[in-house]
Amino acid sequence: MTIQIKFCGAAGTVTGSCYWIHTPNCQFLVDCGMFQGSKTIKALNYEPFPFDPTAIDFLLLTHAHIDHAGLLPKLVKHGFSGPIYATDGTRDLLSFMLPDSAYIQEMEVDRLNRRNMQRGKPKVEPTYTRKHVNQCLTQFRPIEYESWVDLELVRIQFWNAGHILGAASIEVEVPGNSLESEPLKLLFSGDLGPDHKAFHPDPDAPNGYDYLICESTYGGRERSDASPKERRSLLAGEINEAMEAGGNLVIPAFAVERTQELLLDLSYLLNSGDIPSVPVFLDSPLAIKVTSVFSAHASELEDIEGRPAAFNHPSFHFTETADMSKAIARFTSGAIILAASGMCDAGRIRHHLKNHLWRSQSTILLVGYQAEGTLGRMLEQGKKRIKIQGDEIEVRARIRTLDTYSGHADGSGLVKWIEERMPLKHQLFLTHGSEEAINALQKNLVANGFPSGQIVTPKLDDEYELSAAGSRRVHKEAVRRVDPAMIDKPDWHNDLAQLTLDIRSRLDHAASDKERTEMLLKLKHAFDNSKHQKKKRLH
Repeated sequence: MTIQIKFCGAAGTVTGSCYWIHTPNCQFLVDCGMFQGSKTIKALNYEPFPFDPTAIDFLLLTHAHIDHAGLLPKLVKHGFSGPIYATDGTRDLLSFMLPDSAYIQEMEVDRLNRRNMQRGKPKVEPTYTRKHVNQCLTQFRPIEYESWVDLELVRIQFWNAGHILGAASIEVEVPGNSLESEPLKLLFSGDLGPDHKAFHPDPDAPNGYDYLICESTYGGRERSDASPKERRSLLAGEINEAMEAGGNLVIPAFAVERTQELLLDLSYLLNSGDIPSVPVFLDSPLAIKVTSVFSAHASELEDIEGRPAAFNHPSFHFTETADMSKAIARFTSGAIILAASGMCDAGRIRHHLKNHLWRSQSTILLVGYQAEGTLGRMLEQGKKRIKIQGDEIEVRARIRTLDTYSGHADGSGLVKWIEERMPLKHQLFLTHGSEEAINALQKNLVANGFPSGQIVTPKLDDEYELSAAGSRRVHKEAVRRVDPAMIDKPDWHNDLAQLTLDIRSRLDHAASDKERTEMLLKLKHAFDNSKHQKKKRLH
């Protein structure tokens, strides 16, 4: 018996998680996530799926993050009508996250269409609307952890992944061709949390699979194993330094899990007096709604002793309306501002960054993964000039990072989790990571005795046959939607934005208008020469 798996996302990149599995009896997906990062990668969200959505029988969802679930409404829009199997926590989170995603897309497309009209370009449509979200949410079917569910065509079991509320690794058994033949056993890791993460037990699952598909997000990174007390101490240090600098502390925070972890720790620090009594603004309507989901699931969460009030404090101010958000600008010092999105690519955080990045007294604290091509990654890399919503801004604020809030296991944690799943009969597929992270994880696994011949690192749109005898790549000349060399790297849009900033900076610092004119003439000559050389090559 042979099945096929196609890596339709999260292959050579961290986002767009989507695996298409077709067996002799059915077709199903594991995840259907949105691509994030450079414009080249995000353009995949608007392209047709590399499969027929009407032919998909069901979908298995590991967790609620948008890079794993963000294209579910698009799938429904294009004809998928089957059930979506996920935990209660995942469904409850997505009941807020997917409508928010649709709203953001509708607003961004509306803004883009206004610009397109001015430029004489055709209108574009959002990937999906709130109508498609509402239909999608009716197709969810709740799944309990550690309980087999027979879907007739396959059997599935969800295991705690320790990543966010409701996150799961998914075990799949595909029956053999006859009663005597053994089923093929697969495990999809989903995103794995680190050991001792706030709210959740350590990730777990059995061992002895035929195939293992494992994430590699932090495959090349090592973090100190900070206890909750140490984590809060590090956060307190960053807050106290920011307050002493005389400005505000701005934290771009993911609406799901990261915000709630920060609220929990801020509450502890304020109560203990380890930080001054300052106002804390949570400026994200989605994060506020998600916090209500965490409160509703308080009995399932560790570290808060079942207390929904753990996310509340007299110093916390939840700003839901646009007017309330704008009013925060009156505070130029002595405040902590948490706002989404965590990679600074959308949402209210961009307004706060515009208001603070140019202030030398302000501090920006990055507390999560920053994908290549995002504004957050540019700040992390130390860019001194950036663009936000068309405006050029000189970065004078202190840019700090705090790695103790990551929701992902680091390189050693991933190696440990994979080793605990041994023995593995056939292949380990490393996905959901940059080329650098995947190569580092592969090297560490081999150094720890894992056979190199069992490790496969698929590229986007690669397809493999899986059988009881092992895997085989099919369609070696796969039609690729994106050149693998362009995945998880800055694209020409990023290069153009940086070049524009560099030119402007050079012009601003020129000694005279004459020097500026000479610089612009040199640029024009360079372009003219490039066009001339191209014509010579063509002839």
